[in-house]
Amino acid sequence: MERRVVVTGYGVVSPLGNDVDTLWDNIKQGTSGIKKLEADEFKEINTQIAGTVTDFQAENYFDKKELGKYDLFAQYAYAAAKQAIDQSKLDIENANMNRIGVYVGSGIGGINTVLENHNLLIEKGVRKVSPFMVPMMISNMATGIIAIKLGFKGPSFSPVSACATGNHAIGEAYLNILHGYSDAIVAGGAEASINPLSFAGFSRMRAMSTLNDDPQKASRPFDRARDGFVMSEGAGILVLEEFEHAKKRGATILGEIVGYGSTTDAYHITSPDFDGAARAMKLALGMAKIDPTDIDYINAHGTSTPEGDKSETKAIKTVFGEHAYNLMVSSTKSMTGHLFGAAGGVEAIITLKSIVEDIAPPTINYETPDEECDLNYVPNKAVQTEINYALSNGFGFGGHNAVLAFKKFTGE
Repeated sequence: MERRVVVTGYGVVSPLGNDVDTLWDNIKQGTSGIKKLEADEFKEINTQIAGTVTDFQAENYFDKKELGKYDLFAQYAYAAAKQAIDQSKLDIENANMNRIGVYVGSGIGGINTVLENHNLLIEKGVRKVSPFMVPMMISNMATGIIAIKLGFKGPSFSPVSACATGNHAIGEAYLNILHGYSDAIVAGGAEASINPLSFAGFSRMRAMSTLNDDPQKASRPFDRARDGFVMSEGAGILVLEEFEHAKKRGATILGEIVGYGSTTDAYHITSPDFDGAARAMKLALGMAKIDPTDIDYINAHGTSTPEGDKSETKAIKTVFGEHAYNLMVSSTKSMTGHLFGAAGGVEAIITLKSIVEDIAPPTINYETPDEECDLNYVPNKAVQTEINYALSNGFGFGGHNAVLAFKKFTGE
């Protein structure tokens, strides 16, 4: 019997809420989570806006001693994972923990820990550097903390593929379960990289929006006036589970993953090649054994960069032909900003909610059409429409592409 992979839980920390219901309500309403950064250390940088997490109650997940040992990206990851596990109702006491894994990635990892300890080294000397610095900064520690605190002893993996990280984590977890190696895997991504050095680097690349005076209008994917992405932070984590395993324990199934495509552009370190993205979408469709015309909605990578949005549009048209103009295509980064390694996890959750509620989320701030971006981007307001199959796209610096295909779960 062919194995299937379903989603039985999800959790989130984001600029639009620190639980899935709050995030989804804000997405449906077209709410922006982008704000002006008031700290003086950002004043000299061209970009001074971001999607920051607010009201994160770390004490709900950690004791005080733990907080001093975990970088913020790992805190976000564990919080989202705990939400997902609680929703899934996995019986941790009696489950075969050797067959439950953790695949959580981060594009940048504990960069704030690195910066803080480097400053201590320069200003106060080597004895002030934290003995926890190394385990705090390494990108795999989110996976490690989740496994340690929850007791999962199956496979663990921490992909680092820039903005495709979250999609790669979920996709590789899907394959692991599909091939019979695990019963369930906690999968997604986390990021906490809002600091002056990160901003200075991306600003020097001219990759970020400079619409500082109107933060909520700054992220405007596919709009002709787009001028760059808006950096964001948070985590998005899913519980993936083999269908029969979930069914046997009476789990509530939130959706099904049916395909995954992973490719590399082999083209340029930062500029995308539409062909790599198109091949990833084709692979996801092929694995799902569906036709392009079966797809109803695409949660686009849609970062609001001039070249990226144009390239993704060309890739979609390459794959879908005339059906591209029948698709609902939206970028929820217009509201959340770009969460880098966490983007794929958060957007996978949004895509699943879209399928369950038959709602295509909007691309807000879409005001001026671009002749090279001429698809239906669900401008400014969510649309009620039947969604049975959807794709979630993730493309990263270095030419990394990862696409997930989701299906509405019908109880069969």
